[in-house]
Amino acid sequence: MASRRSAILVRRAEPRDAEALHATFSTPQAQAGTLQMPLPSIELWRKRLSDVTATDYLLVAEVDGAVVGNLGLHAASTSPRRKHAASIGMSVHDDWHDRGVGSALMRVALDIADNWHNYLRLELTVYTDNAAALALYRKFGFVIEGTLEAYAFRDGRYVDAYTMARLRGAAPASSTSSTTKNTKKGPETHRKATKTARKRKAS
Repeated sequence: MASRRSAILVRRAEPRDAEALHATFSTPQAQAGTLQMPLPSIELWRKRLSDVTATDYLLVAEVDGAVVGNLGLHAASTSPRRKHAASIGMSVHDDWHDRGVGSALMRVALDIADNWHNYLRLELTVYTDNAAALALYRKFGFVIEGTLEAYAFRDGRYVDAYTMARLRGAAPASSTSSTTKNTKKGPETHRKATKTARKRKAS
């Protein structure tokens, strides 16, 4: 009999999670996919966890009591003209990639963003070579809006990043493409129909 996969619990981070977050960001892929520096300090994470504001969310994914991933949902700006927007940043422990942790975190974050904070626009930045993260974000409706060249210095060289965003209620890219094609066909179809009507009238 196949063993049952342990449930992934997503909850708000607490000060006691500092060591677990430190462990996640000490793994090579977690560092490579973020702006974290090598040899992070546990005390740094304790301070970050104690400084989280009431309107910001730092979520953790927990499996059998172990924290294996995290996600931050933050207001994009203090300006009232940007109160509809928020930013997302996330990371998963290297040992827990491709096991549903990122999806579990993203589902909870989107529920908070859509149904409780009424955010219209969610933004994030991802390195162009992070294929797994790109696939995850596209799965949840994020689209690439631009490329940031030489965005960050990593492992001895500059690397590019994409800016991605999700607009609540926006049609998927495939639907948009289809609509665009139909719109482009519209004027041409109208012109053909008009010519046909004129020919019939003349005859």
